[in-house]
Amino acid sequence: MLRIHFTGDDLARVRMAAKPDVLWETILSFHRLRERRRAQMFGEWRSEARARLNGETNLLSALVPPRGYFPDFLTPPGAGGGLDAGLEVIRATPPERMHIELSLVPAGRGALEKFPERAAERGSDGTAERSGRLAGLAEGRPGALARLVCVLRGYHRAAIEPYWGHIQARVEADRAIRGRALLDGGAAELLGTLPPVLRWRAPVLEADYPVDRELHLDGRGLLLQPSLFCRGTPVVYRDVTLPPVLVYPVAHTPDPAFGEGTPGGLGPSLGRLVGHTRSAVLQAIRYGCTTSELARRAGVSLASASQHAAVLRDAGLVLTLRHGNSVLHTLTPLGAALLRGGAPAEVSG
Repeated sequence: MLRIHFTGDDLARVRMAAKPDVLWETILSFHRLRERRRAQMFGEWRSEARARLNGETNLLSALVPPRGYFPDFLTPPGAGGGLDAGLEVIRATPPERMHIELSLVPAGRGALEKFPERAAERGSDGTAERSGRLAGLAEGRPGALARLVCVLRGYHRAAIEPYWGHIQARVEADRAIRGRALLDGGAAELLGTLPPVLRWRAPVLEADYPVDRELHLDGRGLLLQPSLFCRGTPVVYRDVTLPPVLVYPVAHTPDPAFGEGTPGGLGPSLGRLVGHTRSAVLQAIRYGCTTSELARRAGVSLASASQHAAVLRDAGLVLTLRHGNSVLHTLTPLGAALLRGGAPAEVSG
């Protein structure tokens, strides 16, 4: 069980990540690449990424074993500036820290497991081979670190970069949900709306975990990082001295970009009524978004997103509010009813 303890200061310092974290998505996607339990999820993405990689994953396989701990330095807190900034932070990892974290990677060393669904299955097969691949990094050899940066960049180019717009769209949709909860009821309401794998029992946030872990925030607050490739369980750093981050899975809905059916799970009837592109635009506005966010979510140009939003607004399906230099699009009750297929809205009591 993972238990994250909040004080009043911590609740005041809860914040949402502004965008997906490029290195978290990169590393977590590598788990999805080798996964068989969820064969239907990310199916087309998995096939396309494997074809682009052409088997060049040996170093990553050593660093990120199928089961268990992977080093915290692979997902540094300073990676918010994008891939290049994140890789530079990795490159600057102190040799002592890298040696300690790499010593925890082989199975059976008692490391804190980051993936509970894999933690039960341990074994020594492949441990010596993985250790050999990591020896140069553990010894702080500059060439080995340069090789790691090159491998991460190549993997990102094959598995993440072509889908980045879709990853952004899913994370932005999740942010919109959490943002509304924060406005409605503050940080406690926000924590209470997190996915079911997380349970808010004030002043503690709980999640199933392979070991009993008590994380005391001690006034540092918590960064909530939604992730498309995080599946099944949230993830936290093993090193409690790092800035607290909770990576949690966004809701999974079928996405044609990953070979999973129609956009947002919309049936063909709405597409026939308003057109497939416009139905995707309507679905993208479900939780509110700016025009630039709408363009990314729907996979259209900025001008096209603005035009589609205007048509839907004129039809009474969308409401547009200006805020500074940007606009925010939200659904009207009629637009929401159309997405529900005419079903009445759920009422909570």
